[in-house]
Amino acid sequence: MTIASALLKVPALIVLAAAASQAPVAVVEDVSGNPGGLQMMDYVVPGQVIHLGPADSMVLSYLSSCVQETITGGAVTVGTDHSDIVGGNVQRQTIRCEGGKTELTRSLADKSGAMAFREIPQGYRQEIVPQVTLYGRSPVVEVNPVGALVIERLDQPGERHDVILGDAQLVQGRFLDLSTADVVLAPDGIYMARVGMQQIVFKVDHDARAGKTPIAGRLLQLQPH
Repeated sequence: MTIASALLKVPALIVLAAAASQAPVAVVEDVSGNPGGLQMMDYVVPGQVIHLGPADSMVLSYLSSCVQETITGGAVTVGTDHSDIVGGNVQRQTIRCEGGKTELTRSLADKSGAMAFREIPQGYRQEIVPQVTLYGRSPVVEVNPVGALVIERLDQPGERHDVILGDAQLVQGRFLDLSTADVVLAPDGIYMARVGMQQIVFKVDHDARAGKTPIAGRLLQLQPH
């Protein structure tokens, strides 16, 4: 390789390094064909370019803007709140999601390890303030694939779900879709999700639906990146 050709590669390397250091802004909800090597539940970052073949498609959901895109074909450039599409087709809709709070759940989960919500006397449980609201009754939880996931209702006694974590249950080794584990939570319920020392308190929205609702509206991140 000549010095000149090596220098030509430097800007591209800088762009790739900058993209790798950015926080994810959207999640791939579904794929069809071979959309740039992406898989379901992959995160994407601003500036990332995805090349889709004419028959390739994907569903991309933005965590901050709550914009969901169904994209077929073309070159897709990921933005901060929507994608730029060249040579393809896109259909957009707004879904129900936290709109920016999803990124906070990881740091909150890290800091809440010493908070033993399960030991709070019943008389005080009504005063617990949830850290995030979910818009689906069966969360998708990003976890370390070790141990067990415990989900316990805090505002009313008696409801608890224990799920042993194993590779066979996890998408890409770290995402657990509780709709496949027959876990359906109550609308308006306040819950604590715990894996080891990480835990988060969340509320299920009054109008939340059961089943495979949009992932961006029911995503809990308990595994730091």
